[in-house]
Amino acid sequence: MDYEETLSYLFSQLPMFQRVGAAAYKADLNNTLQLARMCENPEEGMKCIHIAGTNGKGSTAHALASVFQSCGYKTGLMTSPHYKDFRERIKVNGEFIDSEYIVDWVDRYKSRFERIQPSFFELTVLMGFNYFKAQKVDIAIIETGMGGRLDSTNIVEPELSIITPIGFDHQQFLGDTLEKIALEKAGIIKHGIPVLIAQGNEAILPVFTSVAESRSAELVQVKASSIPITTDLKGSYQQRNMATVLEAVNRMRMRGWNLPEENVNHGLNHIIPQTGFMGRWQIIQEAGPRIIADAAHNVHGITTLLENLKEEHYSKLHLVMGMVSDKDVKSVLSLLPSDAHYHFSQAKLLRAMPAEELFAKADELGLKGQTYLSLEDALDGAKKATGKKDLILITGSIFTVAELI
Repeated sequence: MDYEETLSYLFSQLPMFQRVGAAAYKADLNNTLQLARMCENPEEGMKCIHIAGTNGKGSTAHALASVFQSCGYKTGLMTSPHYKDFRERIKVNGEFIDSEYIVDWVDRYKSRFERIQPSFFELTVLMGFNYFKAQKVDIAIIETGMGGRLDSTNIVEPELSIITPIGFDHQQFLGDTLEKIALEKAGIIKHGIPVLIAQGNEAILPVFTSVAESRSAELVQVKASSIPITTDLKGSYQQRNMATVLEAVNRMRMRGWNLPEENVNHGLNHIIPQTGFMGRWQIIQEAGPRIIADAAHNVHGITTLLENLKEEHYSKLHLVMGMVSDKDVKSVLSLLPSDAHYHFSQAKLLRAMPAEELFAKADELGLKGQTYLSLEDALDGAKKATGKKDLILITGSIFTVAELI
């Protein structure tokens, strides 16, 4: 198979959560462990930082990768999902995984892994671990996919664990209370390995404290910085994420990593060019009208988005929105401003909520707007309806943002 045929095989033959939802979820690590053995356990001996959470883990992961790159370390970065290109999920020093490697790796293991029917994510994780081993990275920054305890990435033995803010998301898999969700995320805490708990988790701290104590793991609560932290990531909420990054830097220094302050600052201010970070308060167009994309898709994310929105100056707000059906759509919509104008559509995936259904739910809550056949049409409609001093905000799902940026 060539590269395009290999991708087609991965996307169509293997269960993929972002495409089909619950059918792709595996409630144990058996497949991952079998795949690891097939691939000669590439995770063994890999230096890494492991990050779980509901919101902020992508920003935190990219920032840490940029910092380690700036400090001269060959750095692997594993994140999900991707926005435009599958290869975004696996990077070394900001460069996508080589397409030829993907083809060769799938060809090498295809007949063997088909016997255990792995999910798309399980396979991607092992591919990434293999690639990092082949590239001889000094350190890998690993973001969990959804949970923690049963996440495929949770076969690593990290230098440091990080748990970013917890909110309601994927309740059908992780639990219907914050405490249950926190317990799943706490599954990444390893025996004797320090864990950082980000700001915003104070109400559920006892969950993390209990797990950390049971595993003799030092627990560190991240404190707010007393001074603004300079970074090229936009949005006031990034201050909380950067405080976590700086605490992680301190902890890694204690473990012997050479992370000079000047290099760390360089990394924090060059996250976008060094890692390709996108989709979070991303300025698509500066003015005439101003257009911003943010992939917020749950209550916690939308609440944070609205905090940022208060800092914007505009005449009229237009929201281009698409969501997926397995989110708490009504709770998200109930937070949105009633004086904005809405342009509803759906991303091109099976999990997308039909635009008419999203419109109906919004209408019940007094949100006014119209539907479009495609997200591109929705954005065009918003542009035609706005003046130069207006603001267009693209949000509601990672997949909505992915199609439009």
